[in-house]
Amino acid sequence: MNWNKALSLGLAGVMAAGMLTGCSVSSTGGAQQDAQQTGGGSTGDKVVKIGIFEPSTGDSGAGGKQETLGMQYGNYETPTVEIGGETYQVELVYADNGSTTDKAVSAASKLVDEEVSLVLGSYGSSVSIAAAPTFADAGIPAIGVTCTNPNVTAGNPYYFRACFMDSFQGTVLANFAADKFSATKAYCLGELGNEYDQGLIEYFTKGFEAKGGTVVADSFPTNNSDFTSYLNKAKNEGAQVIFCPVSLAYSTQIIKQAASMGLDIPLLGSDTLDSNKVLEAASGTDVQVYVSTFYQEGGSQEFDDGIKAWINSDSTAKTNNGGNDTISGLTAMGYDAYYMALEALKAAGSTDPQAVYEALPNVTWSGVTGDIAFDDVNGDAIRDTAFIKTADTANDAWVLETVQKAD
Repeated sequence: MNWNKALSLGLAGVMAAGMLTGCSVSSTGGAQQDAQQTGGGSTGDKVVKIGIFEPSTGDSGAGGKQETLGMQYGNYETPTVEIGGETYQVELVYADNGSTTDKAVSAASKLVDEEVSLVLGSYGSSVSIAAAPTFADAGIPAIGVTCTNPNVTAGNPYYFRACFMDSFQGTVLANFAADKFSATKAYCLGELGNEYDQGLIEYFTKGFEAKGGTVVADSFPTNNSDFTSYLNKAKNEGAQVIFCPVSLAYSTQIIKQAASMGLDIPLLGSDTLDSNKVLEAASGTDVQVYVSTFYQEGGSQEFDDGIKAWINSDSTAKTNNGGNDTISGLTAMGYDAYYMALEALKAAGSTDPQAVYEALPNVTWSGVTGDIAFDDVNGDAIRDTAFIKTADTANDAWVLETVQKAD
């Protein structure tokens, strides 16, 4: 048992016992959800509930839906789990955190009221950070799927993490900028006050400067829609790369405006840009887009074939995937996180959240995104590689550029 995660064990068992009452939870995703949410209870089977804490609306809604798809496919593929010698139906319980910190708390409270055994999510570090105290107070463990900011787990004993962190991702992208483009000057752009954007820019800057480069950084106000002045500044400053680890809502606008300007400076993005929406924005243009992510198609042919067939069989799932069957790294991470949740339930031998929490530090999983294990400091995943892929704007597809490691 890691000691930081164990600090609140004694208190949590008492707190978890008395806090849980029923209420409805908002639902998003494919048509299979209605069956998942009602089927177990109606047949009299034993049911274990896994909370899906993801955005289906707001700026991060598209990413949240893609992440959720991986969990839904895992549940479609493996709808039961053996716990303590008995078979349980796995019910996914959905709560839309709306991509905002205020809605995140109410969404987390709904999952607590639904008596889930553990939680998966969220796409978006800020909403995960905001929800952490709610889950901790209820004694319910959460596994962050693609929330990469270090503060998700630091000081939050009930939050674990399955993905790499921004300290790693920022360094990897800085190394890539220097190695791929021989860049010595970078322009960084993020939303003012956004912890995810600003944290990644800080890590990128440290890594890029360690390579001997210089950085010019700017922040834009929330709800900004005109990025031409920032892009012109990058050009006038002589930047050889632009790093913009922003939300989908902003990144698609930046790409379209860069295309209209004829900007030939490569745009580097973080995992938030691993989306069909980004491909759509770049389609038919000369914009160079490179992103770091958790998975690239071809990593597991069995997974690729299975989930593509599933997406194509469900019109809602296909819509939530951006209208095609391209596999996002977010979806692959959601899939692996679902199986980690099953492993935690099996290891706990119980549906009790406290038992699951105690079992989680020792859970491991060899998934489609790689081997996952938690460190003994904050429960962060031990990861050493990231996929860098680029947008093939002529064919509307992601192409693997390289597998990059931090130095």
